[in-house]
Amino acid sequence: MRSYFHTYGLPTLVTNCSNNYGPYQFPEKLIPLIILNALEGKPLPIYGDGQNIRDWLFVDDHCRAIDLVLEQGRPGETYNIGGGAERTNLWLVQTLCALLDELVPHASRIPHAELMTFVTDRPGHDRRYAIDYRKLHLELGWSPQEKIESGLRKTVQWYLDHRSWSTEITQNQYQRQRLGLLALDS
Repeated sequence: MRSYFHTYGLPTLVTNCSNNYGPYQFPEKLIPLIILNALEGKPLPIYGDGQNIRDWLFVDDHCRAIDLVLEQGRPGETYNIGGGAERTNLWLVQTLCALLDELVPHASRIPHAELMTFVTDRPGHDRRYAIDYRKLHLELGWSPQEKIESGLRKTVQWYLDHRSWSTEITQNQYQRQRLGLLALDS
């Protein structure tokens, strides 16, 4: 992209973002996996010690940022889009469990945190993913509107209200297994 901008004058814009979450996220990802497993009383897998840190960005904030960059961004520039919400995976799972305890008070497994299961960490799993969005804020005035607590509440409620959506996905070949892993013959 940058070479086409510099060589041919193609008006390019690049964005990089932190971890997105919200409605319609594929059930392989941490947040929907935890919500759906908890609702079914299944183990809630937490890699390693759960202290891996991620910056979380609500999907609507990401969309607003992309729209702003398209409208007002300077051609040839790269903009980082972050949520300003660095949290450990353990904090995230505990928060989701507390929300589910509140929003589904008659679930068979309360507290949902009892379902947390620490599993072997993935090889090469980064300890921290974070992104600095100061340039986007200073140049274009963007900041995330959704706080992580309210965004997680909206996300949990969406999955509660749209159980058929995730059921349809998991009824076929996808069974909430980790995708993208190579099966190595020994």
